[in-house]
Amino acid sequence: MPAHTFRTVFVLGILSAIGSLSIDMYLPALPSIARELNTTDAAAQFSLASFFIGLGLGQLLHGPLADRYGRKRPLYAGLALYTLASAGCALAPNIETLIVCRFIQAVGGCACFVIARAMARDLFDTSTVARVLSRMTLIMGAAPILAPLIGGQVLQFVGWRWIFWGLTAFGAMCFAMSVRWLPETRAAARQARHWLATAWHNYGALVRDREFMGNALAGGVSQAGMFAYITGSPFVFINLYGVDPAHYGWLFGLNACGIIAGSQVNAHLLRKRRPADVLRRTNNLVAVLGLLMLAVASLKLGGLIGLMAPLFAYVTSLGFSQPNAVAEALNRQHQRAGAASALLGALQFLAAASAGAAVGLMHARSAVPMAAVMAVCGVLSWCFHTVLIRRAAQAAPPAAGPA
Repeated sequence: MPAHTFRTVFVLGILSAIGSLSIDMYLPALPSIARELNTTDAAAQFSLASFFIGLGLGQLLHGPLADRYGRKRPLYAGLALYTLASAGCALAPNIETLIVCRFIQAVGGCACFVIARAMARDLFDTSTVARVLSRMTLIMGAAPILAPLIGGQVLQFVGWRWIFWGLTAFGAMCFAMSVRWLPETRAAARQARHWLATAWHNYGALVRDREFMGNALAGGVSQAGMFAYITGSPFVFINLYGVDPAHYGWLFGLNACGIIAGSQVNAHLLRKRRPADVLRRTNNLVAVLGLLMLAVASLKLGGLIGLMAPLFAYVTSLGFSQPNAVAEALNRQHQRAGAASALLGALQFLAAASAGAAVGLMHARSAVPMAAVMAVCGVLSWCFHTVLIRRAAQAAPPAAGPA
């Protein structure tokens, strides 16, 4: 890989990591936030759900902006908003302010996901995109390994507010890297008027595209299962199994290593296999692992170690499913790659918000709510992919070429 291409992929990976870092770094602090702000565990968890909602809704805005104004200007605006909102989180006097600032932080930060995927689609073909996304996962995968560890140490020594000051500094660094090293991969569109109507037209066309929706929903719902784990694991590990908050990051990082390893094996598989074939087999596995985890949690088999085994396998399987689902969903979406990336991300994070909220609403002194939501996500992912992709294949003309 040429040096300038490697540098571009590296920066795109860093930008894609902003979400994981913003989520994972403060997970060990959730019980402490609930205590310090004099609120409930469920309210503290909702600060995470509000972040997911902001990620989902914000991407619907950034996608059309990236198609209309080019990739870099919307990216700059999003990073500036993210950085300011991160400072607001650090200064939040109560849980309500924290929830609102987390939402705004997500609306700004999600520009990074949308534009990083759109830039990858601008620069590479479908098979290469899947490999590039797998390599980006290697880069951004450091976030879920390091973030809880760093967050746990920051919490222990200086308190949870400094976690958000750290995110403020990270947002400023990403802004500087984007200005210095990222190229503009799409010129601003010439149509100055009716761009919003064009955006909604593109979204409507994408929703009617069974191949796009099958891959987007399958990838989004399976990813939502991981966010159910992210939402529930601090309380399951720390409150239920007595894991020290400073050590929580080691367990979380172990699962993050799984998804990184899966993504790198996936990159090698794609040299000989099609992304669609790998995705189909992985969706079958995700559904089975979700149901297995629910059985283990319900029967309380093996304690923490018994729960961690299927959980690790579930998260590892996402290293195969996510890059391929994204690559297949963005295939053939040439002129509307920004809108497609935005809708893809919106579906993913709205599903994540629903999964996280469901875990919070079913909050109980067991691992069953977390495992149940993950199992439902795994089964739904299999259903969406099987039904919609099969119907798309049946409806396609035999000799149809790429649009």
